[in-house]
Amino acid sequence: MSDLSAIVKAYDIRGVVGEQLNADLVRDFGAAFALLVKLDVPTAVVIGHDMRESSPGLAAAFADGVTSQGLDVINIGLASTDQLYFASGSLNLPGAMFTASHNPAKYNGIKLCRAGAAPVGQDSGLAEIRDTVSQGVPEFAGQRGSVTERDVLADYAAHLRKLVDLSANRRLKVVVDAGNGMGGHTVPTVFDGLPIDLVPMYFELDGSFPNHEANPLDPKNLVDLQAKVRETGADAGLAFDGDADRCFVVDERGEPVPPSAVTALVAVRELAKEPGGTIIHNLITSQAVPEIVREHGGQPVRTRVGHSFIKQEMATTDAIFGGEHSAHYYFRDFWKADTGMLAALHVLAALGEQAGPLSELTAQYSRYAASGEINSTVDDQVARQVAVKDAFAGRSGALVDELDGLTVRLEDGSWFNLRASNTEPLLRLNVEAADEQAVRALTDEVLAIVRD
Repeated sequence: MSDLSAIVKAYDIRGVVGEQLNADLVRDFGAAFALLVKLDVPTAVVIGHDMRESSPGLAAAFADGVTSQGLDVINIGLASTDQLYFASGSLNLPGAMFTASHNPAKYNGIKLCRAGAAPVGQDSGLAEIRDTVSQGVPEFAGQRGSVTERDVLADYAAHLRKLVDLSANRRLKVVVDAGNGMGGHTVPTVFDGLPIDLVPMYFELDGSFPNHEANPLDPKNLVDLQAKVRETGADAGLAFDGDADRCFVVDERGEPVPPSAVTALVAVRELAKEPGGTIIHNLITSQAVPEIVREHGGQPVRTRVGHSFIKQEMATTDAIFGGEHSAHYYFRDFWKADTGMLAALHVLAALGEQAGPLSELTAQYSRYAASGEINSTVDDQVARQVAVKDAFAGRSGALVDELDGLTVRLEDGSWFNLRASNTEPLLRLNVEAADEQAVRALTDEVLAIVRD
């Protein structure tokens, strides 16, 4: 068996179909996953897939692997990733989602979870699955499992609408860009009956992504949504990524609302329901998030970047909500799993409960200027980080920590984080300061060392 480390990532399995992923290999992954979760004594595994051309076939191969080990399969068919998490949580069964999220059409992958949508990452089962496949999956002598189909979309939508009540809100016009991804599958059902006039964009499911990449983190993929919001006079715009687990928001002017502001807004709403609750934020979210959480009586907890760390910390602290700069939003009421759709409903509920525009509402949650993520290709990630640390560590009032990469907080309140990519020879820089001028100055200073 070839080396699988190139496709078994920190949080999922992902690779180029036909080159790195094929039906035989995916069948083995299904069998290995069944062996892993058998220890939890499940009755079945839930499987869903996105709209990519390769997804149904790979999902069927995985199901064949699962059933070869004596476990049943519940196939929920076309689904968003958070719809798969809903199925795993509500049925209390382990799950597998076939998607490569925002990656180009030639890719596919598998996101895995245990019963109750508990994450399976490198340290919680993925490495074990990789090793089982590499060494050869043992044959099972017992009876094969069976495959049944089940549609959970309506139940998923009903669960979300139960968590956020928009029924008494003023009517809103909302543009949604699904990017030809799974938002086109879930949004019509979730929004059905809500006081929302929906303006759909690119709802046709098409894994070749004919209009733009389904990656709203890249500003160029928001351009169509921004134009449509302005053109139609909409109250807000939403953009989903390929598997619709992340949601980006633009206001009535077509201006992007930073995910940190969305995190703070949702945190305040969740704290109103549970005063004193714990809110998780990763270390790249704006400093405004922990400030606002404390101001509203909550307990902010800072974590490393990545859903496995967020979910682990949510379990440890019994946090009610967690947010990341990448527009992943996690809810205790959703089995601690991430769902962009639920975050979007919170934003729309907050907007519809008052008369002002979204820009006015979110301004109170945006306090600082930020650089966004800046990538630099470097020969030696460690050496460049050390050079930056040495340059700032002796500065008066500077606080340095290495929870995740290098974070430096300066006396004037500005800060930056410099992290190495897990998969590429890159260093990723995020800077926040009081205003754009201060951001530019600090960014230039750090990059001068990184790119020396």
